[in-house]
Amino acid sequence: MKLLLDFFPLALFFVVFKTAEAHREQAALWASQALGWIVVGGQVGATEAPVLLATVAVVLGTLIQVLVLKLRREKIDTMLWISLALVLVLGALTVYFRSETFIKWKPTGLYWAMALGFWISVTFFRLHPLRAMLKDLTLPDAVWNRLLWAWIGFFSAMGALNLVVAYQFDTSTWANFKVFGATGLFLIFTLAQGLYLSRHLPDTPSDPQS
Repeated sequence: MKLLLDFFPLALFFVVFKTAEAHREQAALWASQALGWIVVGGQVGATEAPVLLATVAVVLGTLIQVLVLKLRREKIDTMLWISLALVLVLGALTVYFRSETFIKWKPTGLYWAMALGFWISVTFFRLHPLRAMLKDLTLPDAVWNRLLWAWIGFFSAMGALNLVVAYQFDTSTWANFKVFGATGLFLIFTLAQGLYLSRHLPDTPSDPQS
């Protein structure tokens, strides 16, 4: 359930974007009627309609995600709060100015915010966010430090890569990368971290009766 909820805003963005992209004229008409009162000029063109509608969808999806977690009385991660703040501000700017540039910066803002948060924690407060999240694991300090700096580097690189795709390719390609490319890279990196962790976990004592 948690995994489905985590991917809900992303999936909603992708479905709305691809549907609107396949029916640009109808999407522009509907977007003008629904969003005309808050966009510059009062009209939404066929070119920007898909990303504007998808932006509204991801804003609503993120709000629903937070609301569901609140109703279930589950802890809302810092990353989700940052994501909500970014999507509200950049989403509003995207719709108002009818410009996809703002929402394309959202993943980069989130990645870099996490990298900065990790760096500040370890540099100024001597705190290890990963150790706090994985408190059941017993690892040497050197391993925790390598893991933390690996995540800082990964988040920093992902933020830069998002901008490369956003500015070097069209919006449709960026949307595909956002959903499939970034998710795939995140999965690969997480699996690599798991393999690295497995090499440093303490051996489990064997059962003398086995």
